[in-house]
Amino acid sequence: MGNIKNDSKNYVEYSVVKDDIKTDIEQDYDKAPGFGKRHIQVLLYFLFLFIGYGFRVNLSVAIVAMTDPKASINPDVPTYPQWTQKGAILSAFFWGYIWPQILAGYMASRFGGKWFLTIFFGIQSVIGFCTPFIAARFGEIGMMVMRTCQGLCQGFLFPTITHLLSQWVPHEERARMANYAFSSVPFGTVIGILLTGIISESRYGWPMVYYIYGISGIFIVISFIIFGYNSPADHPKISESERNFIEKSLGHTNEKSSHKVPWKSIFTSKPVFALLCVQCGFIFGFWVLLSQIPTFMKHVLNFNIKSNSILSCLPYFMLFLFGFPLAFLSDYITNNGYISQTNSRKLFNFLGLFLPSIALVMVGYVRPDQATKAVWLLILAVSLGSLTNCGWAVNHMDLSPNFAGPLMGICNGAANIMAIFAPLSVQFLVKDIQDPRQWRIIFYIAATIQILAGIIFQIWGSAEVQPWNEPDKSKRDSKNEENIKLKNKQ
Repeated sequence: MGNIKNDSKNYVEYSVVKDDIKTDIEQDYDKAPGFGKRHIQVLLYFLFLFIGYGFRVNLSVAIVAMTDPKASINPDVPTYPQWTQKGAILSAFFWGYIWPQILAGYMASRFGGKWFLTIFFGIQSVIGFCTPFIAARFGEIGMMVMRTCQGLCQGFLFPTITHLLSQWVPHEERARMANYAFSSVPFGTVIGILLTGIISESRYGWPMVYYIYGISGIFIVISFIIFGYNSPADHPKISESERNFIEKSLGHTNEKSSHKVPWKSIFTSKPVFALLCVQCGFIFGFWVLLSQIPTFMKHVLNFNIKSNSILSCLPYFMLFLFGFPLAFLSDYITNNGYISQTNSRKLFNFLGLFLPSIALVMVGYVRPDQATKAVWLLILAVSLGSLTNCGWAVNHMDLSPNFAGPLMGICNGAANIMAIFAPLSVQFLVKDIQDPRQWRIIFYIAATIQILAGIIFQIWGSAEVQPWNEPDKSKRDSKNEENIKLKNKQ
């Protein structure tokens, strides 16, 4: 920890002071409220991601009811059994999702994230609310366009929230606070699947799903307009002790940042390359699990996991639960000096990639009479991925608090391209879906990609703030070094 010297309008410089008395940050931490305004901000981010992921996954369940006249007990619920482009409708979300990622991160870091998050999430919520009308009036083409637009709007979600977390979450609470926000992803998936199935079978039918999520999304947007802020400096009611604690921990000043994104430094940074690899590797393996394991279990093991909604959701519910104790453990061992932040990120990343990879490979060798064993291996493979919540998931903020948004945009955009390649690789390599040997090839590929990504992060990964996080300061330091060298030569 250290004192902070304000050396320019927009940047700060840390100077480490080793003594026996408490630093200013530690004193402010003692005074800061256990539950404060920063927790309210993180709760709002949780709700954004919860509803956002509900919108993302509910169509995978609702489209069954939308095309099956017998899905609801109410015969008056509209259905469209003539639709033949269900796969294209389901994939249309990603047609829009991958494109705005980098732009979203840049805009959030440049102008603040509040209004970009508010506007685009509001648009996608209104579009979601109108889904029953779009389906009835414009059919399959309308649904594809609607899902593409939703994906485009949600492309702003992760980069913007990551930037806002970098402004609000103190260094000492980074793992647990980020986990609070990002744990909404598996939780939103679980609730979205269960709620959509229950409502679609009821007399209200599938349209009610979109009305509920649409209204909920609009409610969260209004709440964020009232209670959400770009940073502690913008919040009119935050206590002085909490604001001092956050700003001193992160090295913030009262001035708004106006520095440009150092794109060249980012794209040539080895720690960023390691982060990009590990995020892509994890997402590839995760989507193999998410999209292909049910097919494998049905055709190879003769076990239809999708027929049991509880078993379908259990892996993601366990992923949600495991994240909380692991996040506390990560912060505890780093804050108490048992392990460095960099080694902590490397440890959690490697375990979160290596252990699920082993479980995934083992699934490929399960016999048809061992379906229960396969289910438990699947639960382990998914839930142990929660270890990476304390690894790559917070590493964007580690490397550059000022540019965490653009970093998430770059990595999340590339990672979701891997999400598209995961099912395509299965389609290309698995010609006979009942042949376990062909499936083992896929599982070995996914495991190899994840383990290689983990090794790359072990070599080049870091949790240290990078010099290009403060471009002007780096330039000044370089000039000072040159001047010193010139004086020494004279």
